[in-house]
Amino acid sequence: MYQADINAIIEFLKKQLQPTTTTQGMDWLDKKLELLNSSGARDKDLYLAFSATPRFVGKNKLQLSKADVQQANDLRTGFNPSSWTSDQTARTLLLLSLPHSDAEAFQQKIEKLFDTADMGEQVALYGSLPLLPHPELFKPRASEGVRTNIGSVFEAVVLDNPFSADYMEEDAWNQLVLKTIFVGKPINQIYGIDRRSNSKLAHMLSDYAHERWAAGRSVTPELWRPVGPFIDATILKDIKKLFSLPEEVQHEAAALACVQSNFAPAIALLNEHPDLKTRIEADELNWQQISDKALALN
Repeated sequence: MYQADINAIIEFLKKQLQPTTTTQGMDWLDKKLELLNSSGARDKDLYLAFSATPRFVGKNKLQLSKADVQQANDLRTGFNPSSWTSDQTARTLLLLSLPHSDAEAFQQKIEKLFDTADMGEQVALYGSLPLLPHPELFKPRASEGVRTNIGSVFEAVVLDNPFSADYMEEDAWNQLVLKTIFVGKPINQIYGIDRRSNSKLAHMLSDYAHERWAAGRSVTPELWRPVGPFIDATILKDIKKLFSLPEEVQHEAAALACVQSNFAPAIALLNEHPDLKTRIEADELNWQQISDKALALN
């Protein structure tokens, strides 16, 4: 369902990589891609090339234009390599060059890389998941990635990566969102955050907010984005509390949550705040702004 056109992805990634590395780096990579795609390639060739990649292509950040970002999304819905580096890009190209007609053999090679990967290699591996052949085979690996305590690796799994939204089961998805909030990452960058919102998640987040409030701690206003569509009598009390807090951004989040709801009391509550309702209707207030404000407060 979500299988990318591998040849088109390879062409796109090479185009993005070329300005960020040297001619020698591209020559080295082309030779490795040819080798790995040949019948004489050994597993050792992959592992050595994967490890050596930064020494040959560097670690410069890609410089994508808006058109490039749109093309990436056109090639694979949700694919956004804006934060990728040259070594991550080259490593992804190595993975995409592997023969993959034998799904089990392909999976075993990727899993062996995961088992021995350092931090930078894990970032590349998790970022590549939505582009790989047989992506459904890597659902357990993505769930494992959510449990990592390494910040950059967690971001590679969660932020601007469509794999989780497209393949994770509901419980694993809910844990991903909850942990993203817990570690202070922007849920605005979780691809599919609105599509995958669900009632169980909404109540998990409400419980988490109660724990924070009971401990005298604040709650990021972004938390209420996946909650809004599932406001009920219990959660409505939380939304009313937001309107009672001194921070304007909490009022804005409460209003946006109410707009997402079909629960009559939530609609009535929003009507008690006509200025916020007008701003939302005029598209002068949205979740992107809430995310920006929450980031500025951290």
